[in-house]
Amino acid sequence: MNDTTLTPPKPRKAADKSARTRAREFALQALYQHMVGRNDAGDIDTFTRDLAGFHKADSVHYDALLHGCVEQADALDALIVPLLDRPLAEVSPIERGVLWIGAYEFQHCLDVPWRVVINECIELAKSFGGTDGHKYVNGVMHKLAAQLRPAEVAAAPAKAPGRKPAAKPGSEAGAAE
Repeated sequence: MNDTTLTPPKPRKAADKSARTRAREFALQALYQHMVGRNDAGDIDTFTRDLAGFHKADSVHYDALLHGCVEQADALDALIVPLLDRPLAEVSPIERGVLWIGAYEFQHCLDVPWRVVINECIELAKSFGGTDGHKYVNGVMHKLAAQLRPAEVAAAPAKAPGRKPAAKPGSEAGAAE
């Protein structure tokens, strides 16, 4: 029997997440504690390392993100603020933390391709942020990428390979073969 029905994609299981993705998630939670609770980064670090699942995270990447973002908060804000369409105070702490992580990775994690940085930030915003926060993060991250990784962005193809534009109604591209 040939089943031709399409099944919706399944949400990503926790077991499918990479160690770096987990590190970003824990770093975002830690940055939130830092921004909202005004807690010391060292205390947050100790607390976070005791959370369930931390052993599956890339602890080196987590350390770099948490401590790097906290230490460079003013510099990261200076990069982000000119790209915002609202005052920084109106950006949610989650979105701000995601933008800090993205800006930090653009500058210091050159082994991570710019599109991966953007995608990971969008996924963080979808998981932890408000309803449409990921759209806002996406727009700001693309501007940051062009600013902080201009050669890499310029060298990238405009469209992802293998993707076709959506077919217009009545066109042959949408017809069954």
